[in-house]
Amino acid sequence: MPQISQRFREPEGRPMCDPGFSILDDVVAPIQCDRLILRLSDRAAGRAGARHLMRHSAVAEFAMKEELLGIARDWVGPGAVPYRCTLFEKSGERNWLVVWHQDTTLPLASRFESEEWGPWSEKEKILYAHAPSWALERIVALRIHLDASTALNGPLRILPGSHREGVLSDDQVIERARLSPQREIQVGKGGVLVMRPLLIHASSKALGPQPRRVLHVEYAAALDLASGIRLAKA
Repeated sequence: MPQISQRFREPEGRPMCDPGFSILDDVVAPIQCDRLILRLSDRAAGRAGARHLMRHSAVAEFAMKEELLGIARDWVGPGAVPYRCTLFEKSGERNWLVVWHQDTTLPLASRFESEEWGPWSEKEKILYAHAPSWALERIVALRIHLDASTALNGPLRILPGSHREGVLSDDQVIERARLSPQREIQVGKGGVLVMRPLLIHASSKALGPQPRRVLHVEYAAALDLASGIRLAKA
C-alpha cells in the first residue's frame, strides 16, 4: 500500500485556505471493494442504498482499517472514530438527483434541550438533530468509491470552500450555488473523497447503466462532542 502522500491528489486550483475536501486515489484495493459490494448486496437490494450500516459487522470492521483512520486523523485529530455509515447506490435502474445542500443532521445517543440543536427527528429508533457549526466542524466524511465515479453515473458536485460559511439556510445554499464555481468529482474505484459536512454539494441523475456505489463513512474527533452530547453509532 503506497503512502498517503503519494496518493494525494490536490484539488485543481486549490486555494490557500482549506477547500473542505481532498481526493485520495487507490486507498482501497478493487478486490476489497468487490467484497464489500457482495457483503452489502442484501442491504441495498432494489433500493438506492442503505443507512445505519455501522450495525453491519463487515462495515464496522472496514471503517476501523488503519488506512481510513489515518486519513480521518489528519482532518479531525488523533481520536478519530467512525460513528455513521451510509451506502449510496445509483444506477440507470435506481436513479435520482440530489439538490444543493449541506449535511447538518447528526445521530445522537440521547435527547437534550438546547437552542443550538434541532429540529429533532427519529429514523429506525435513532435520534437525529440538526447540529450547530461548532459540532459539524469536528466531523469529516470519507466517501469510499466502490465503483469509479464518472461523468455518466451521476457524480457528486461541490462548491469548494463553501463549508467556511457555517450552517446556511436553504435559500442561502441555493444562492451560493448560483453564484459560485462548481467542481464535478470523478474518482476511480477504490479512491476516497474526503469532505467536510458543511461543504455544499449535489448530484445529478446517472446518464447510463453504470452503477455508482459509494460507502459514506463519517468520523468524529470523539463520540462525546461536549458534556451531555454524545454521538450515536448509526
